Amino acid sequence: MESFEDKEPEAHKQSRTLSNPPLRLSGKILAAKTQNFIVQTKRTENILLQIAFSIGLGSMWRFPYLCHRNGGGDFILIYFFLLFLLGIPLLYMEMVMGQWLRIDSIRIWKHLVPLLGGIGYASMLVCVMVSVYNSIIISWSFYYLSNSFYHPLPWTHCPLFRNNATGLSCLRTVSHQYFWYEATLNATVNIEQGGQHLVLNLTLGTLATWCLLFIIIITGLKLSMPLLIITIFLPYIFFLVLLIRCLFLEGAASSLKRMVTSEHSSWASLELWHQAGSHVLYSLGLGMGTTINISSYKAGSNHYVLAVLFVAMVNLVTSLVATSIIFTVLGFWISTSGHGCVEKSVLMVMDMIKKGVLPQNVSPPPGIQLLPLLDYLKWMDSLPEHLKYQVIHVSPSCSIEALSKEFMQGPGLAFTTFSQAVSLLPGAPFWAFVFFLTLLMMQLTTLVKIVESIVFPLSNAISFTRKQPTLLPVVVCLGGFLGSLVFTSRAGSYIMSLFDETLVPLTLFVIVVFQNGTLAWVYGANRFREEMYSELGRLLWSSCPFLWCYVTMPGLLVLLTICLIHLYKKVPPYYIAWNSSTGQEIEQPYLQSTLGWITFLSIIVLLPILIYPLQHWWYLQDHIVSDPFEKFLSKKTTVVPTKPSDWPKYHMAKPNFQERKSENSMMRSSGPLFREPNEDPEWEQEVPWSRQTESYSDFSLPFVSSLPSAVSMSLPASRQASALSTAANGERRRTKEESVHKRSVP
Repeated sequence: MESFEDKEPEAHKQSRTLSNPPLRLSGKILAAKTQNFIVQTKRTENILLQIAFSIGLGSMWRFPYLCHRNGGGDFILIYFFLLFLLGIPLLYMEMVMGQWLRIDSIRIWKHLVPLLGGIGYASMLVCVMVSVYNSIIISWSFYYLSNSFYHPLPWTHCPLFRNNATGLSCLRTVSHQYFWYEATLNATVNIEQGGQHLVLNLTLGTLATWCLLFIIIITGLKLSMPLLIITIFLPYIFFLVLLIRCLFLEGAASSLKRMVTSEHSSWASLELWHQAGSHVLYSLGLGMGTTINISSYKAGSNHYVLAVLFVAMVNLVTSLVATSIIFTVLGFWISTSGHGCVEKSVLMVMDMIKKGVLPQNVSPPPGIQLLPLLDYLKWMDSLPEHLKYQVIHVSPSCSIEALSKEFMQGPGLAFTTFSQAVSLLPGAPFWAFVFFLTLLMMQLTTLVKIVESIVFPLSNAISFTRKQPTLLPVVVCLGGFLGSLVFTSRAGSYIMSLFDETLVPLTLFVIVVFQNGTLAWVYGANRFREEMYSELGRLLWSSCPFLWCYVTMPGLLVLLTICLIHLYKKVPPYYIAWNSSTGQEIEQPYLQSTLGWITFLSIIVLLPILIYPLQHWWYLQDHIVSDPFEKFLSKKTTVVPTKPSDWPKYHMAKPNFQERKSENSMMRSSGPLFREPNEDPEWEQEVPWSRQTESYSDFSLPFVSSLPSAVSMSLPASRQASALSTAANGERRRTKEESVHKRSVP
């Protein structure tokens, strides 16, 4: 009996032993499938975030007015050329760097070249400027959204005013443009006037924008995959509907022909190249650090070239579709202006007289349609006051005076034309509400990513903010709101144009030049390609080192030179202002004092690039490595050199299961390098073991992250990278020799 009882557990053990491997194998297969699904989801989300950021930043409103202002087809061709020559290689560079090092936009340059660690802080300051004046664009969307509840829509007709000149000025232009300048902006005639008076509706919209940003960042809210897909694809549905409707408008064909027509003589214009090159950097977010940050805490695609091409193509298609809609509306306005508008107005007045709305004495003189346009305005001005405003109010949305092809050149072109296109649809208030709500969501998604590129890198750079995580978002959002108030003034749209067309392009060109030079020439493009091969197991795009060294770098320097010539030439640049008395846009030159402010702000933004090497050299004298912002915020921490035996092995040597498990557990206990709020913790398991090793020394490189700081400190700054690489190769050689010796010893 005892023998039977002893055999039974043994048999049971054998059966369990036989049944365990399939269970373990199935569990591993299920875990692998789950992990692959998570990784694929993260990669898709990364590409969608890049697309949402790109199309919301400039494709909707910036590209169309720059295209219209700079010749249509000529601007499109030059932009297309610069996009493939500069934009795609530089976007590829930032996306691969973020996925490679998996750290934020400030620390990434410290790891590559410590003396140029100030590039990350300069990118952060550019994000501050872009976020400040982009918040006013969202407030414009808020105002149009709030006016979408009226029927009829308030921008489809001239408003009733008690001022004679103001009322007649609405007839000199279209009502949509009049609503933009008079109701939305309450704009002054130049940038020097009205800067002290805030516009109430814009101030409230800006306050609501920054409150939403604070709530999103402090609560860690993020777009789910379905909401992200809706945010991206819903505008395309509206664009297709609006484009089909606008193609049947009068004058649409001639306007689209002008959009695709190119005059090669205008290619010699430096202004055209400056505007196209600046928009390539602006629309893709190059130099802001947003691409690096998105790629650092989201799983990147293994096919980087396809991902970059897809993002660039979606950006380009969105810009072209939005521009096509705007050009068709402009063609409709131009074709229905002048005598055609007078005929419409006369027919409208006669119809109102027949219906008994207007008295018989309001009837216009016979044959007034054949008279000069100013005669019609004089007749309307001669009407009694109580009848004059009724006639103006029922007049069609067209200009009495003839319009040129350069009609409506300011940054508000997209809002005026989109409002016109939406008003042509049946049930216009409903479609206007849905359209501007979608536009608001897209712009808010972009602005959230820009503000995150300020908050999260700073939270990693300043140690005491980790104990008080709500302090930094409060400071950033409060400072952003106070800085945005200057754009809510009556001259705010002109100041916004000054930032958008001069200050931001200049700083972006300088920062991207430093980024490209740092990776291609200082760190080495071929060296970067070889180290990426150790990470991916395959070489990167073979043309990248050549493009980064001999194509993008000279091209950026040429565009930077053009930008400086444009800013400091004898004839100062101009901006588009509004003359309310005549109801027309006018060109106003910037004053020298205004351009002096641009120079001052540019120096402030680029100052970290110059200060950081000096600060770094100062701390090298004391053998102390510290972040420049932690000098006054935290105690100095002396870097303790590690033993050479503690250096990590080469990346291609895979650690065994126990070492990898212990390493992952240690990294999970210390926290991820850079994680988005509420990010799934499963993504940490997908990070390669070699990327999880991080040193907080400014001299650490990705493949020798634990090298002694003393080695790098004892060498000149120009030879630190080569010394570290030599030390790592020597250590790997010694480790291999020791292992061979151990195997040979009996």
